[in-house]
Parts: sequence; C-alpha cells; structure tokens
Amino acid sequence: MTVIELPDEQAAALKAKAATEGLSLEAWLKKLAAEQEHPPSRPPRHIADVIVEIMRDVPVEVMATMPADGASQHDHYIYGWPKREV
Repeated sequence: MTVIELPDEQAAALKAKAATEGLSLEAWLKKLAAEQEHPPSRPPRHIADVIVEIMRDVPVEVMATMPADGASQHDHYIYGWPKREV
C-alpha cells in the first residue's frame, strides 16, 4: 500500500468532495482511479463532421469573402507563395 501525506486542509477538502458523492475518501479515490483507467468513450466522429459543426457559427458574410480556390491554393493564402498552375 502506498501512503500519501497531505496537509490537513487538503485532506479535509478531499474528504468533503468524497462526502458530496456519499463515499469515503478511499472509495472516492478508487472511483477516480478507475475512471482514469477506463475513461468514458465517445463514438469516433469523422473530421468533416467536426469541421461542419465548427463552420456553422461562421457568419454568411464572412463565408462570402472566402476564396473559392482556398483548398487547392492554400500555400498562397497561408504563406503568400505564388499560386500554383491548376
């Protein structure tokens, strides 16, 4: 068994957090450790879905200013390089 020494204030704060869940400090710490070993998993999302979700918040007037060739000419828009021949 590993013993961890804490200042009285920290130990009291941790015991209070455990008590809010109706657990002893030891049981609460075991629960936290188990959650770290097996974090709740989310179903994987396709990157396109994430991008669409983020872009929903971009105003229409801002989207209208986006270049139509932004993907194929990204080096030009990001780094200022000459546009590539398409």
